Amino acid sequence: MGSVRVISTRLLCATKAKAAAAGPTGTLARAWSVCLGRGVCSSPWRLQSSMSAWLVDQYGSNEVLKFSDETPAPTVNSPNEVMVKVHATSLNPLDIAMRGGYGAKLLNLRRDPLSVVNSDREFPLILGRDVSGVVVDCGSEVTHFFPGDEVWAAVPPWKQGSLAEFVTLTEFEVSHKPKSISHTEAASIPYVASTALSALVNAAGLCKDRCADKRQVPSPFSPEFFFFPALRVLIAGGSGGIGTFSIQLLKAWGAHVTVTCSQNAEGLVRGLGADEVVNYMAEDAEEHLETMEKFDVVLDSVGGDTEQWAMGLLKPWSGAKYVTLVTPLLHDTDSLGLLNGTFHAGLSLHNTAFQSAISSGVFYRWGFYAPDGPALDEVRELVDAGKILPVVEAQFPFAQVPQAFQKLEEGHARGKTVVRVAEEDEEGQSEEMGQSDGEYQQEAEHK
Repeated sequence: MGSVRVISTRLLCATKAKAAAAGPTGTLARAWSVCLGRGVCSSPWRLQSSMSAWLVDQYGSNEVLKFSDETPAPTVNSPNEVMVKVHATSLNPLDIAMRGGYGAKLLNLRRDPLSVVNSDREFPLILGRDVSGVVVDCGSEVTHFFPGDEVWAAVPPWKQGSLAEFVTLTEFEVSHKPKSISHTEAASIPYVASTALSALVNAAGLCKDRCADKRQVPSPFSPEFFFFPALRVLIAGGSGGIGTFSIQLLKAWGAHVTVTCSQNAEGLVRGLGADEVVNYMAEDAEEHLETMEKFDVVLDSVGGDTEQWAMGLLKPWSGAKYVTLVTPLLHDTDSLGLLNGTFHAGLSLHNTAFQSAISSGVFYRWGFYAPDGPALDEVRELVDAGKILPVVEAQFPFAQVPQAFQKLEEGHARGKTVVRVAEEDEEGQSEEMGQSDGEYQQEAEHK
């Protein structure tokens, strides 16, 4: 992913920001924050002891969501933390699952090792894995973010989420927001981007240099060129958040992308760049896929019986990879306990990976979300270059979070469901950008 280049860019941004501190903006930043003796910076926001948030104090369905305007506000407790005022967030299928207790045992252990003794320590729980907003406070060791910076981030599932006025993250989980899109649009990207990048880069081993077709001379003494065609990737479930992002990322990298989705989502995924689209609801969908040229990578965001028919679509004995984002790990630890569940899930992974390796030479791997601010730096560049567009299916005000959950639970997503947390700020920003929702829709359709 070019980590060295990304980190260098961040350091350059930090240097520019510090240099700019001599001007009026720097004066404002210094007025915002002053360093205290305990090594963290303080701002007027630190004086706010409570905030509005949607809470879960027990696991269940939509009725467990409760609004409170007296939720304790987070604070910057570490020198490398930043506090963000949330302007917008979005919902992911994981939020619905976590509302019902999915992953509770393992995530609670990650939050607090003492949770193995007291299982109720996670409540009250704030959901929401995406955030786009403004930095309002920062630790003394934060080097490339300052109060007033517009940022976006994916909130790790083991941290309190973004269905609230404020959220606290480490600076390594945060990235500067793309300048070309609003907070509402930006909030639709971070979590699916972080998850897709983790799956495609860490699990599948893909990158820009490996995806595009190219010609290569084998040696200085040979006049012949060897042609390497673009990598072929199949995305199972292409119309959701992860699918719509992955299509655009892979096309920006030069890959050939085939997508499965329902018939009424074909226009959307083709508009985002998909080369071939297969209606998974058609009776001959599997036969249609089998007639195609074999794939180098399959990204499975659907699960179910997808493995049974998609594994055979990969090129045998050529290093092809099957990456699934639907793993049994959290389900097993919930139902069998931490030790037994982890062992059972690990054994399942080992057996499937071993069988696929010896039968066809295919690598079977699990993909997981991984917090990565520097990776979002690269995504920001692609967004500002117009190569990745946010795909927002529905928007809800902060007062209608339960309705937003209901919308997501209906399934058949066509992009992301966004919640506007700071209505007035978002409206002001939309006016500054001068781009209406209608103008954005036209841009997406003509990409």
